Amino acid sequence: MRHGPVVPRVESALRAMLTEGRWRPGERLPNEVALAAELGVGRSSVREAVRLLVHDGLVEVRHGSGTYAAQSPAPAGEGDMRRLLRRARLREVYEVRRALEVEAARLAAGRIRPEDIGRLRDHLALREERTGGDPAAFVDADLAFHRTVVELSGNAVLLGLFASVLPVLREALVEMVSHEPALPDVSCAHAELLDGLARGDADAAIAATVSHLEAVMELFASDECDNSDTSEKEVAAP
Repeated sequence: MRHGPVVPRVESALRAMLTEGRWRPGERLPNEVALAAELGVGRSSVREAVRLLVHDGLVEVRHGSGTYAAQSPAPAGEGDMRRLLRRARLREVYEVRRALEVEAARLAAGRIRPEDIGRLRDHLALREERTGGDPAAFVDADLAFHRTVVELSGNAVLLGLFASVLPVLREALVEMVSHEPALPDVSCAHAELLDGLARGDADAAIAATVSHLEAVMELFASDECDNSDTSEKEVAAP
């Protein structure tokens, strides 16, 4: 545990113990103090590693009781996807999101029914209502609108992939809405997407989807450039 970032190494060690069956499904793990002593690390490192394992569905925390090996661990492929998304840069997650939602918009434009338009209008109205309010409530309304568009594509695989991205996306968006003052207002793009879908215009729906997502992706690119410039200045500084 003395070489490299501590938390990933603690996570890897605990993951190996769980995989090897050190704790049976439903069995309680030792407390943070005991695990920290066994692994030779601080309690905070154990706590963070456990949090990551909870995200991957390998353990569950029962407040007031302790941490337990999951009764039904996530299938290997699903756990790998969660772990990959968690470690990806947000820009990479958005690139996947763009690919999924562009195709979903194209398909939905040809398959949407009149009654579906009402559902989308309700989602959009709720999104507008929550703008400027609680970030988590706003993000939930926004993602409900987008999930419905993907659902209306009629493609179960697209919907499943979008659902895999959703937890990571929600967490990141709540953070962005809470702390990013330069976050662009993409309300018009959302309205244009709804209009394109209502008219059955696939090209318009795709253009609105790209406009919405790339406006946010440009912010990531700007941040990456700023970070790069800062790093160069730090390296060059005497």
